Amino acid sequence: MMKDRDDFVRNYQYVLDEMKVGDSWRLFRIMSEFVEGFDLLSRQEPMVSVFGSAKAAEDDVYYTMADQLGKKLSEAGIAVITGGGPGIMEGANKGAMESGGKSIGVEIDLPLEQEGNPYTDPKIKVRHFFVRKVMLVKYSQAFVIFPGGFGTLDELFEALTLIRTKRTLPFPVILVGRDFWQGLLDWLRNSPMDRRYIKQEDMDALTITDDLEEVVRVCQRSILDSTKARWIVESRGA
Repeated sequence: MMKDRDDFVRNYQYVLDEMKVGDSWRLFRIMSEFVEGFDLLSRQEPMVSVFGSAKAAEDDVYYTMADQLGKKLSEAGIAVITGGGPGIMEGANKGAMESGGKSIGVEIDLPLEQEGNPYTDPKIKVRHFFVRKVMLVKYSQAFVIFPGGFGTLDELFEALTLIRTKRTLPFPVILVGRDFWQGLLDWLRNSPMDRRYIKQEDMDALTITDDLEEVVRVCQRSILDSTKARWIVESRGA
């Protein structure tokens, strides 16, 4: 009971603190988060965003796979960027950092949430979910999405929406964990697609696999395609 009361007080105080800041000043804080994040991330090597449940324990098979993927991406010269939290995010950051690769975290500052994982450097801290989402999309050449809950699903469908509406350049969205994701893909094909709410081309960005080597190959191909596209744009502008 006392713990519930303490949690409520901390959460309530957080809301009060937010209310004390006028909307105009909040805009400046949001701008500063974007400026800091853009400045840091624009100077990094090619990177891949990894998503998944923050609740996955170290003995979870997907935590282990995320750790292994972080190592493989690092060995391929690809930086790993995550939301900086525990679970799958920690696994990917841990694998990358312990292999000597770049391991980046964009942490969200929330009441009652766990601290960020210790395997990120550099680390960016933001207070707004939409700022973190932009950071994880803007400089990433691929999304690798492990099993997760509402937050992971939100990030998956936002990525597909951005690609569908051409608000970002196309990039691969790789679902790791066939047993976990296959039911969702079947539902998308049998319900929204069957009703023509989405098209087959909307699904083309998706790859589903349990093969981490395939994940790395898809990421490498996306980085190569992105580099070629940037070279073409810069050549035309010269």
